[in-house]
Amino acid sequence: MQSETLVYLNGEFVPKSEAKISVFDHGLLYGDGVFEGIRAFGGSVFKLKEHVDRLYQSAACIELEIPMERERMVETVTETLRKNNLRDSYIRLVVTRGSGDMSVNPASCGEGTVFVITEPVASSTFPKDPRILKTVITSVRRDPVDSTSHEIKSLNYLNSVLAVLEANRAKVDYPVMLDHRGFVSEGSTMNIFLVKDGIIITPPSSSGILHGITRERVIELCRDLKNQVVEREVTPFELYTADEAFFTGTLLGLAAVGEVSGKRIGTGGVGPVTRRLYDEFRDIVSRPEEGTPIFRVEKIRQVRKR
Repeated sequence: MQSETLVYLNGEFVPKSEAKISVFDHGLLYGDGVFEGIRAFGGSVFKLKEHVDRLYQSAACIELEIPMERERMVETVTETLRKNNLRDSYIRLVVTRGSGDMSVNPASCGEGTVFVITEPVASSTFPKDPRILKTVITSVRRDPVDSTSHEIKSLNYLNSVLAVLEANRAKVDYPVMLDHRGFVSEGSTMNIFLVKDGIIITPPSSSGILHGITRERVIELCRDLKNQVVEREVTPFELYTADEAFFTGTLLGLAAVGEVSGKRIGTGGVGPVTRRLYDEFRDIVSRPEEGTPIFRVEKIRQVRKR
């Protein structure tokens, strides 16, 4: 019986206790790399191809050559899940610049380092009821688009770490970050939406936020449900006075924001728009057509019979 999960590392599958990279890897020394956080639900990896596409787009922006084709990367993720016999999992896909010398100049780096971590999660879907989160607007501003833009999902998350530390001191669940102009940007690892007079509003992707894959699917869902969605700049005042607010993200799914900086949002609970979107999204993530199958159909049937 397999005692611990296996990690894919540069073409091999090794026990997670033995999965190691060099201390000279630029991903460790300088945050020089890209990654994706991905979820598998009930034997299917949700939006895997979209995540892999975003990985390659991020890599292209930092001139990082990924040492395998996209189709092989998709197969590597599903193969790692099969090796661990996981149908429900959180997946971390990482590509670094690889090992070089201690100079910040990446010219000394050889081939990139690729690893895939998969960890089991308890359920094949999200909980029946959405989480209700307390948040705070932090003093840490989201990096501007002409800096280390968060449109690139890089390994440099210090900006988010500092915001989370401030949220920890405030004893709330998550931070809400503003951009350098003072408009609402996003959370530390999630996108934000608000609802006002039945209209769903979210900061535009052009403002430098991460182009969230869950965000895009929720926007599509809103339109399917005939809800008006507007992508525009949002002020803190608009967030404080919203009827509802919610976060979206790969690991979080969709969660209600009940409080921002001590101010109650709407009723402080889960509003009707948030509830409907959550219930619909909870169903969507387990649909086979929304993802990439991990096992062959025959294997899925065998697993279900156990």
